[in-house]
Amino acid sequence: MLIDRARAFALGAHAAVNQRRRYTDEPYAVHLAEVAAMVAAVPDATADMVAVAWLHDTVEDTAVPLAVIEAEFGATVAQLVDELTAVSRPEDGDRATRKARDRAHTARASAAAQTVKAADLISNLRTVEARDPAFAMVYMREKRALLDVLTRADRSLLDDVCAIIGDYFARQAVAEGE
Repeated sequence: MLIDRARAFALGAHAAVNQRRRYTDEPYAVHLAEVAAMVAAVPDATADMVAVAWLHDTVEDTAVPLAVIEAEFGATVAQLVDELTAVSRPEDGDRATRKARDRAHTARASAAAQTVKAADLISNLRTVEARDPAFAMVYMREKRALLDVLTRADRSLLDDVCAIIGDYFARQAVAEGE
């Protein structure tokens, strides 16, 4: 089954580089499973989308090239993974410039890829504020800007992303006495 193969492949690839979740130090499998579960719960989710949820960070974070994803899982899965893989590199400029380049890439992504991206954001947004308050403001601003281009994602997941970001900024406003 496609999803089982993608899960095993992604878990192996991330384990091979001993990738851990930032802030929690949990095995990266925790993040991948969380994203895959959210995507699987979307009413119109396909097996390709759930497989991509498992594979979404494989090219970006491991030594696996996109060509291997295509050979193992086909052109559709590879295309979706490519749509989710950051295109910026450190030599592209400062963080703001790199994030703008990645946002432009996400703006062109399909509805299926944007749905996986929304699930990925939910998983990541849940940990950053509590674990790294100093960086949270930068990260939340970047993700709020990403909402401008994340227009084709599943509405329910997108609403969750908006709520997490909105709640964060509301708490910040209260803390600042506004």
